[in-house]
This record gives sequence, C-alpha cells and structure tokens, in this order.
Amino acid sequence: MTGEAGMAGRIGVTGGYRGVGRSEPRPDGVSKVEGRFSYVGDLSVPGMLHARTLRSPHPRARIRRLDTAAAAALPGVAAVVTAADVPGLATYGLIVSDQPVFAAAETRYAGEPVAAVAAVDAATARRALAAIEVEYEPLPPLVDPERVLEPGAELVHPDGNVFREITLRHGDPAVEGSVVVEDSYVVGMQDQAFLAPEAALVVPAADGGIDLWVATQWLHSDREQIAACLGLPEALVRLELAGIGGAFGGREDVTLQIHGALLALATGAPVRIAYDRVESFLGHPHRHPARMWFRHTATPAGDLVSVQARVVMDGGAYASSSPAVLANAVTHAAGPYRVPHARLDGLVVRTNNPPCGAMRGFGVPQVAFGHEAQMDRLADRLGMDPVALRVRNALVPGDVLPTGQVLGPPLPAREAIEAVAARPLPPRLTEDTPRTARPGGRAAGARISRIRRGVGYALGYKNLLFSEGMDDSSTARIRLALDDAGQPFATVHSACSEVGQGFVTIAGQIARTEIGVERIELLPADTRVGSAGSTSASRQTWMSGGAVRGACVAVVDRLLTRVARALGLPAEVVESPRRALVIDGGEIIGAETGTRLALTEALAAGPVEAEYTFHHRRTTALDEHGQGDPHVAFAAAAHRAVVDVDPDLGLVRVVALALAQDCGTVINPLALRGQVEGGTAQGLGLAVMEELVTVRGVVTNPTLHDYLLPTAADVPALDFVALTYPHPDSPYGAKGVGETPTCTATAAIVAAIRDAVGRDLRRVPVRPVDLVDLADRNDLADRNDLADRNDLADPDDRDEPVGAAPAASADRPDAAHRATATDGPDTVGWPEAVVREGHR
Repeated sequence: MTGEAGMAGRIGVTGGYRGVGRSEPRPDGVSKVEGRFSYVGDLSVPGMLHARTLRSPHPRARIRRLDTAAAAALPGVAAVVTAADVPGLATYGLIVSDQPVFAAAETRYAGEPVAAVAAVDAATARRALAAIEVEYEPLPPLVDPERVLEPGAELVHPDGNVFREITLRHGDPAVEGSVVVEDSYVVGMQDQAFLAPEAALVVPAADGGIDLWVATQWLHSDREQIAACLGLPEALVRLELAGIGGAFGGREDVTLQIHGALLALATGAPVRIAYDRVESFLGHPHRHPARMWFRHTATPAGDLVSVQARVVMDGGAYASSSPAVLANAVTHAAGPYRVPHARLDGLVVRTNNPPCGAMRGFGVPQVAFGHEAQMDRLADRLGMDPVALRVRNALVPGDVLPTGQVLGPPLPAREAIEAVAARPLPPRLTEDTPRTARPGGRAAGARISRIRRGVGYALGYKNLLFSEGMDDSSTARIRLALDDAGQPFATVHSACSEVGQGFVTIAGQIARTEIGVERIELLPADTRVGSAGSTSASRQTWMSGGAVRGACVAVVDRLLTRVARALGLPAEVVESPRRALVIDGGEIIGAETGTRLALTEALAAGPVEAEYTFHHRRTTALDEHGQGDPHVAFAAAAHRAVVDVDPDLGLVRVVALALAQDCGTVINPLALRGQVEGGTAQGLGLAVMEELVTVRGVVTNPTLHDYLLPTAADVPALDFVALTYPHPDSPYGAKGVGETPTCTATAAIVAAIRDAVGRDLRRVPVRPVDLVDLADRNDLADRNDLADRNDLADPDDRDEPVGAAPAASADRPDAAHRATATDGPDTVGWPEAVVREGHR
C-alpha cells in the first residue's frame, strides 16, 4: 500500500498508553550505559576470518606495480583481493559512481584502499598487509580548491575537477542598498568522529549470496552499490542493521562493506572487517571545508536589499554527496531573511584531499557561519542591535526565498531569536569564581582581571527531508496478533537505521497511539522490508514515522472491517468502519451500533498485517538560474552564546548556551532534548576545537589524541526553548530536530568570541593564534585588518600543520599542546610503509 503526505490531522487513540507526546526512554539506553550493548564491532561467529585494508600513503600517485604473492603465501592468510578481483562494477558512489572499490592505476587521496586481506586473526592480517609490495610513483597533489579551477589546471579525475556548479539569481542582483558590508570566511574540515569505528560481519550463503551485518545509515542504498560491485542480484545481498555507535552523516557512504563481501565470497568463510581509529578518520567522508565571500547591502533603516555570495567547497577526491551538499549551501546562503535581490554562486570541486560528504547540517553550518557574521557586521555598521536587525528581516510564511520558492508555514524564525534574547544571562565573573569555571581550568585558570566576556547570537534555518525533486519514500510493515499468552501485541518492521535519532522509541509510540495496544516489538532493520531511505536530512521522524503511522491506520481499518463484517453491521460501516467503531482500552467499541468486543476476541480469527509507503510532497530541481521549489519544509533555530576568553593563552570557555528551536509537534520530549544537546555540542566543536588538518593532502591528526572533541567539561547546560508549531503535512505535525542546532551553534559562539575580544574572526575553528596577546596588539582598533593574514589560508597551503584551538574546558589546560602535537597518529596495525611514507 502506498500513500501521500497530508496525515497531520488524523490522531489515533492514546488512552493510557505510552504514545505520542510522552517522554519515552530508549530501550537500549541502560545496556549502553552499563557496557552490555552489542555494537557491530562486537559481532563474531565461529570460524570467522579477520580482514584489513591496505591504503595508499600518497594523496596522488601512479601505481607502477602491485604484487600480493608474498602476502598470499603467508601461513594463515586466506585471501588477498585487489581491483582485479572485483567481478562487477569497479566503482561505487552515493550519487555518482566514481569511487573505485580499490585503486588500480592511480590513487587520488592519502588513505585510498589498494588491497584487502583476510586471515585467521588480526595480527596475521596486519603482517599480510606489510608483505604486499606496491611501487608508487608519487605525483604533485592538487589540493587547492581555487587552483584546480584555473584554466588549464590538471585533471584530478577524468570526470573533471568540478562536481557541481550552481548559479542562483533572484530579483535584480544589480540593485544594492546604501549600506554595504562584505568579507571572506573560511571553514575547516570537521569529522563526524563517531565513537564506534566502522565494522561489518559478512557471511557467505549457500545460494551464492551474502548476509551482511553492518552499521550504516541506509541499508538499501548500501545493498544497491554492493550488489552492483559484486555482480550479484540485489536479492542475494541481504543486509541487517547492527549496533551503531554514532553516525552524523559519516555512515551514509559505503566504506568497508564491499571489501568484506569480496573476501567472504573468495574464501567461503565469514569475514569480520573493522577499522581502527586512524582508518576511521581516513575511511569515511568528512564535512566540506569552505571558502566563502559575502556582500550584504541594506537600507539605512536596516532592511536587507541584496545578498551576494560565492561559496567554494572542497569535495576531495570523490563525489560522495557533494552535489547535494552544495545545493543546500547555496540555497541557504542568504540565511533565514527576506532578501529581494540575490546572486548566489557555488562550486564544489575535486581535489586530492580526503573525500567529503554528509555531516550533520549538510552544507548549512558553513554558510550560516558566513551569513551570521555578515549580519553582525551589518548591525555594527548601522548602529543597530544585532537581535533587532535579525527580527526586522526574519522570514515569515509567504515570503519568497532566493530560489523563488514560497515559504510555507510554519517557520517561527522571528520567535526563535526573540526567545533566546529573552533568556536570563549567566552571573558575572567575580574573584570568588572558582578556577575550574575560568578559561584554562584548574591548572591554567586565568586571572579575573584578564578574562573578557562576550555574548553572541545566531539565527538559521535548515531544510528537512530530501530535496530537488527526489521522490523520497519510506516503507513500514505492521502486524497485529496475539502472543502465546493470548494478549494482543504489534510488531513494527522498518528498514530505518537507528543511529541515535530515536526511531526505536517513536516507532512504538506511534504504534501505541494508533492501534491502542501497549506491547510493541520493533523488528531488526533489514532489507526484507522495503526501503526506509537514509537516516539523514532530518527525515526519519517525518518519513518513517509517517510510514509506521500509515501502516498502523491500515491495520486498524482492516481489523475493524473484519469485525464489522463478522458482526453483520450495515454495509456502510463495513465500507468505512471508523465511522462507527473505535479501539479504546483494549476493546472495539461502537456506541451507535452497540458493539463492545475485546481486542483479543477480534484477533482470535488471526493476525492482521499491512504495509504502507509514505511519500512527502513533490519538489522540483533547480533550473539554470537556481530557481525552483527544491525543499519540502524548513525548521528554524536561534542560539545565544556567552563565552569567557583568556587573551594571554588564547583559551575560550563557553559559559552558557541558550537555544530556541522550531520543533513542530514533539513526539518524545526526552529524545528531543538529547538531539538538540548533541547538535549544539557538535556546533561548539566546530567553533573552537574540531578540525581535521591536512598538509599537502595528508591528514596530520587522525587520532582522538590530536583531533579534539568536546567533552562534558566543555559543553555547558543548554537553556532550551521548544517552539511547537505543528507542520500541516507531517505525521502529527512533527519536524526533524537533530541538524538545525548544529547550523547555528558555531556562528553564535564565534560571534560571542568576537564580542569579547573586539577582533574580526573569519575562520573556524577559532585557534589560540587568533586570540593570544590581544592586549598588546595595535590592531584592536581596526576590525578589518585581516586581509593579509595567512591564517585565513587553507591549511593545505602551509608547509607545517596548524592545530585547532583548544577545548573550552575547565579540566583540559593541555588541549593547546595536544592540538599541535607532532608525534603522529596511532599507527598500530599499519604497515611500515604507510607509517613511514604517510606520516613523516
């Protein structure tokens, strides 16, 4: 059964059940806290082999010779596979099939797979990697996104150096206001850094296919790509979701799945393939670094007249989801504001840097950092309060976006910024403030007289669901039956990947609400049911929630029809049973017909099952001028950040964060809180500490020792306001909530740092070098003096790595040292050649 959007008005029976709108704890929460939860890396079966991957140490090189004979001859080695052993398509990809399963003639980024081995244990597999002989001819890597665009530039790939270019024109781009601000901004490369590295278990089957357990965001997309490369029908490639320890976009692409499958088929034995932390950093796409130029013009009264922007994103060596990320960046580049005239240009280019793809926010955090810095500069130029400027220009339903799309309701952007501005500020610092509450913490806490406090705001919005004409859908199957004790229960079968977003709770809440039974069993997500689409784009509550709801409605309709027919009720009741019958308190009741039947009796005749496919409203692709109706819906958010800065050491402490977010109807308040806190924390990381640093295409900090992540000591308690304006087209009026706070947290924190130090900070993450010794510098009077500073250059253009800013932690004063450590990554398990060549 298939259906369309537009079910928001239909509300089922909740009774005393733990249904929609109630806080429901995660069923796996306790086992995760106690360390009993089984993640994908914990899976094992008797007789399984252990697989490892050989990776190129060079960002660009020709492969002159590849000899695996010595590795294959080692005792305990079961198989070695290379590009020559791929029986199907040699390449794969989420949008464009351009990434080789194994590099054959040329490697295009440092860390690209060249071969894989399977052996009786992990130690033997590592020895086999070291025995593989590869003769590389290193080539000059092409790592500057601007230089690969120059006429006559060498091609990184036969498909060219540009993944996508968008030219958006709205109104008359020549029209400008009399007040003008323009500047350039840089965003570094952020990694998803999920705590459980990639792993999979592949078991060959008697029918010539495989059974694969993997942590992924999109089971059916994985199956499609894996089957094509294996040369198998999709029906012979069966996937089941295994325990996931975070994703944030980093598990949307295929990584180790095909390698493990090739080895399982080659050996006829189960294969466990897993990455260590270094491989995880190199093995999946990251957030796109971006270089951006903005020009905003306004009237003297503060009304925006025009926005111009040029956004250049570094997609790395292969496409991943780069074309879609660019579309998000360009279409959101003007921010959540009324803009009569716009010229927004964007390119995402191919380089020999690591591939980049999906990460929480999907292109919007980058441009939000730019357009919010511009709004602060504009407010300063106008002599206006930055909150008042945002309120004056905030979008309201009915406004026309730069794409020409008419904004539908609701979008409480104005309400969001007003709400955070009204929240109480934290107390001021005093001499009694403990050292642990100052920048630098216990070991390096600054003197109160030296600390500078700042307050910053950011307003943003983010599209929900897939865009640009994609016929997005999700399928779910519901079965209502009696258990062995004769009690009713329902099973929910969906291929929705649970990566922490909370589908494991909301699926049951929706089923309880619609069917009226307490016991709900969520079956494992796998490919035995239709696709649920990707767990990304803030889409699963809307899409898979809609599918579960639709299937539940169909089950109830079928059951009531069966009861009406069995009781001999009038034909009009049999045809439309909800006109006379409801499920309430474990009974089927019909007031007008005098019906009262226990649900157990109604199910005695057998179970009832239904499948439903949910679609959102149709959108359109962008035309050659960037015009169209590309996005299904939007959600708004606003952050206020308060920071303390120690200018002597360049340390930042985020003191307080307030968030007001457009959430639609809240399905699970507890899960909502977890999502907005997590999204805010990742935005904080990008603001002051998280950066995957590359030098000439080689990642220099692929460990959690050198790639800094926010901890509980870095993230203050979130003062959160949920704005609950139901969306008319979504199930129950709900909206996805996980990405939007990431889009505004970074901009707000950097705005607060600017406010504290009086400096124009145009690069994230903000580093100690950007802040230190401000008291003695002569450039404090001029906030526009950074045009010639080399710290705005991309890290790839420097001869030496530059570390990210330290965490704003009370307990980690050594963060600055660790951010610039040159000891190199953890190389345990890496072949000697990779250690020597890749990280010298």
